[in-house]
Amino acid sequence: MSGGTTPTAHPLDPVTAAEIDVVREVLARERRVGAGWRYTGVEAVEPSKAALEQFRRTGTVPPRLAQAVVLDRAANAVFRARVDLGAGALTSFTHVPDVQPNVTLDEWEEANAVLVAHPDVRAALARRGITDLSLVFMDTWTYGASFVPPAHAGRRVGWSDTWVRASPGANPYAGPVNGLHCVIDLNAMELLEIEDVAVPERPAVMGEYVPRLVPEALQGGRPPRRPLEISQPEGVSFTVEGQLVRWQNWSFRVGFNVREGMTLHDVRYADAYAPGGPCDRSVAHKLSFAEMVVPYRDPGPDHVRRTAFDIGEWGLGFLTQSLELGCDCLGEIRYLDATVHDSTGTPRVIRDAICLHEEDNGVLWKHVDADSGAEVRRMRRFVVSFHVTVANYEYLVYWRFHEDGSIECEVRATGIMVVTHLAEDAAAPYGVLVDQRTYAPHHQHFIVARLDLDVDGPDNTVQMTETRAVPMGPDNPHGIAVAQHTEALRTEQEGRQDYRWESQRAWKVVNPHVLNGLGTPVAYKLVPGAALPTFFDPASPVFGRAQVIGHTLWVTPEHPDERWPAGEFVTQSRVGEGLPRWTAADRSIEDTDVVLWYTFGIHHVARPEDWPVMPVDVVSFWLKPVGFFDRNPALDVEPSGDHCAPSGGHTA
Repeated sequence: MSGGTTPTAHPLDPVTAAEIDVVREVLARERRVGAGWRYTGVEAVEPSKAALEQFRRTGTVPPRLAQAVVLDRAANAVFRARVDLGAGALTSFTHVPDVQPNVTLDEWEEANAVLVAHPDVRAALARRGITDLSLVFMDTWTYGASFVPPAHAGRRVGWSDTWVRASPGANPYAGPVNGLHCVIDLNAMELLEIEDVAVPERPAVMGEYVPRLVPEALQGGRPPRRPLEISQPEGVSFTVEGQLVRWQNWSFRVGFNVREGMTLHDVRYADAYAPGGPCDRSVAHKLSFAEMVVPYRDPGPDHVRRTAFDIGEWGLGFLTQSLELGCDCLGEIRYLDATVHDSTGTPRVIRDAICLHEEDNGVLWKHVDADSGAEVRRMRRFVVSFHVTVANYEYLVYWRFHEDGSIECEVRATGIMVVTHLAEDAAAPYGVLVDQRTYAPHHQHFIVARLDLDVDGPDNTVQMTETRAVPMGPDNPHGIAVAQHTEALRTEQEGRQDYRWESQRAWKVVNPHVLNGLGTPVAYKLVPGAALPTFFDPASPVFGRAQVIGHTLWVTPEHPDERWPAGEFVTQSRVGEGLPRWTAADRSIEDTDVVLWYTFGIHHVARPEDWPVMPVDVVSFWLKPVGFFDRNPALDVEPSGDHCAPSGGHTA
């Protein structure tokens, strides 16, 4: 190929299918990347903030670059490549020693086929009375370096769970084949060893959720639901131009890549009453998820290795699902597609991957006055969402923009829990009984949000805020006073912060160079939610790989190479990658371009009600303006109709 592709509409747009084709063709031509290799990730390289600012001011388009991580299977060697898409030229091709990239969906499927077909695996299954191989499913997980069997050090290896369906189309996760695990070389697709230990006889369980498979006795007990319809007969109140979305005073660009999945860029608020006059004010440069760590807290042989890094080891983009109107999204919907690729570098489009819509959310503000009656405004919010399936679990991600200038991030976890069978009269010290002689182990879902806020510009300072009780004394004789304590975080060590319920600790991102009409610096506040402790011994090798979860918040100066808080290459990783290594330099984080890494999630002690399919568990956090506006920015929201006009009333 002699040339490249035409630049896309905007420098922040995701990589396209045509651009992935360019990457594959360039690497085949220049480095013979083809058969025997795997593409584990191709993404557009985000331009620097300086280049984006120049583009915004002058229209100068920065070079369009893509980055690819490729694996030479025969040599077990990883390379990072950069391609100039406009020129169709390779600009760098660098060997990255002693690492393993994310596992691809192709590898996962190939491993299942190889293991189920292996005569030794079939023999082990037959000894357990399992002979219909069409019902067997082998689910391969990745390792941390400390758990890789010494005999297989230096290989790209995985370990497998074994599941068996009760019938075609039934839920495989309801049929664990406990005590049977395989170790497989994922490059050679070679079975290395079988772990086969005696386990109790499998009990009869009811683990089905598909209606045709659920027993009749468990169906039909609920009154039918009448239709609920949402319509906007005059059309929606938002616009979508390519990846640019505008709604009310908000604007932002929707991005997507194979690792983070959906991302939000260049988040702005059009403020007619800004301190310096009407303008488009910056709130955030990029909002995304940078890692998800799911450690299982059962030291038994079926679960001791079970810690998933769903972003670093697999990639949310690869696992994103198409959405269905009336099922996943309700109302007047607009969708965006997303582009990923398989391990040969062939692109694949996920249709309707991202859902955009607005929805009612109750009352925005209200007051009833004895003379003038009631004034009430209904809240409308704009929602950007995508859903991913990570083996047995689903994560539903929603970013919600509000008319009062707030942004809410919500995650809903659902899907099917991993379960293990018990012997008769045995206890489950590290789990909860959810079916007959069947328990779900305790586990946690830690999600790390990467929040690159630019509050009215990039030069910001993070402040920790706490509420403190004032001691009783002459000025506080009844002990009722509380004071707000604010402390600027000046270095990365100070930026390692933990949530404190007793003081309602939160964090503000302040721009000391921009004052509101009251003379105080403008700011946005990270209002924490779903913060949870790790319950890890610091010496644990699992914690060593995931030290990011050891603090609720980390603050670092923005650096384009610092994107992955547990390290770029998490598969078979060791100790201290990512944030622990970066922050050891204790760089200044005062009055500079800062990134906040916020850890939140779910402490999942299962309930019988979570089985066989789990109702959504909902967690969230907020970004709220604090002095960013001079007053309630939703004062000018129009009434919903004449019926909401003042009507008189009574006050207390």
